[in-house]
Amino acid sequence: MDQLPKSVIKYLNKYTFGYWALESNRLGKIENVIVVPVIAEYEYLRVLFDSLLTNHNKYFSKTALIVVVNNLADSSSEVKTDNQKSLTFLRSIIQKSNLDDPLIQKAINSNLNICLIDASSPGLEMPNKIGGVGLARKIGMDAALNIFDYNSSRKKIIICLDADCTVDSNYLTTIVDEFNSKNSSAAIVKYEHNIEDNSLTAHAIICYEIFLRYYVLGLKYANSLFAFHTVGSTMICDYESYIKVEGMNKQKAAEDFYFIEKLAKNYKIEEIVSTTVYPSSRSSWRVPFGTGQRVGRFLSNTQNEYLLYNPKSFDILKEWLYIFNSDEAKTSQDFLNSAKNIHIELFNFLMQQNFGSDWSGILENSTSSLQISKQKLKWFDGFRTLKFIHHLRDTAFPQVDMFVALNEMFTRVGIKRDFFWYRKDLPAIDTQKQYLELMREIT
Repeated sequence: MDQLPKSVIKYLNKYTFGYWALESNRLGKIENVIVVPVIAEYEYLRVLFDSLLTNHNKYFSKTALIVVVNNLADSSSEVKTDNQKSLTFLRSIIQKSNLDDPLIQKAINSNLNICLIDASSPGLEMPNKIGGVGLARKIGMDAALNIFDYNSSRKKIIICLDADCTVDSNYLTTIVDEFNSKNSSAAIVKYEHNIEDNSLTAHAIICYEIFLRYYVLGLKYANSLFAFHTVGSTMICDYESYIKVEGMNKQKAAEDFYFIEKLAKNYKIEEIVSTTVYPSSRSSWRVPFGTGQRVGRFLSNTQNEYLLYNPKSFDILKEWLYIFNSDEAKTSQDFLNSAKNIHIELFNFLMQQNFGSDWSGILENSTSSLQISKQKLKWFDGFRTLKFIHHLRDTAFPQVDMFVALNEMFTRVGIKRDFFWYRKDLPAIDTQKQYLELMREIT
């Protein structure tokens, strides 16, 4: 193997957690790595493989698919048994055995570099305390750094995907071509949850995806620099940006939110919209929140899911960001006075977040307007933005009916459609789908 760049060696020495071996069928001159964490998802993994292998093979020989089969030491026997099926499937590809399986034969013949990391078998499990999707992603993404062809002048790209997804047939070629032609450092791919019928699960995922897209639409309306989706199966970065932000975190959930936010503080997040990832709409126990949890909660009917943040919250955010992100370097008191004039709960939130002392310190330690602009981005970041919207929800602007909120937000951004629903009862699922399709168009 060629000598790794010093920056990569430094990162691996400082931030890599533990050691898990990489098994592979072949490793050519790798420029692109797709990382897929898998836990009790054997059947989904096969569907994903079938989907990926329908892609054009233009970049297969220079692409590695790293599948991280993982569980904890105290995971259930059902999880471990399912993971063993995934391991057997992957090793059959790597070792070119079980050729009676058409999918295994297809994978062997594809020229795609198939790699496996076993973080599941006895003695190789992830630690109970920190094991989860964040660590699983991190294990695979860190491993990618060891196999890139650093002599290549092309981008070395790390692509995140999930086992319960399918992708368009132009998925890999589009990502590689756009990343290289735009010289991107970080990006997200367009996504659409699979909605296959009019079942209760379909209702659940329509409701949840509208919720996700409404928040991004609100941030776009407010001119937030964090107005992008944070879905783990859509994340892409190059190796330089991965190292710059100190790699993937070990969060058991919301690892995608925190990772993309770190990238956004340092790089423009590009959007790749000419190909699509299709996440599953299943209910899931795998993370404490996110798609699977929200679908499960919807199906359990424990609370009203058809609520969204009050659009007035984004009005307040828009006014604040207009002042805060202006070129003028105001003092802490100037900003706090402006905040009080906008809304008392904006002022209260800034005081709770120690804005006064923080901003005074930033001004004292900044030597240029560019440095101040970067500090603004870091202080009022995506996480603090979400906390502020939650603060307004809890103190001033309670959540409102989903379709009332959507209609009001569409009015703010100048959109009107004939299907908009103004009655108090829920619209039929076909109308809900029309709302979702519109949201997919604009976010």
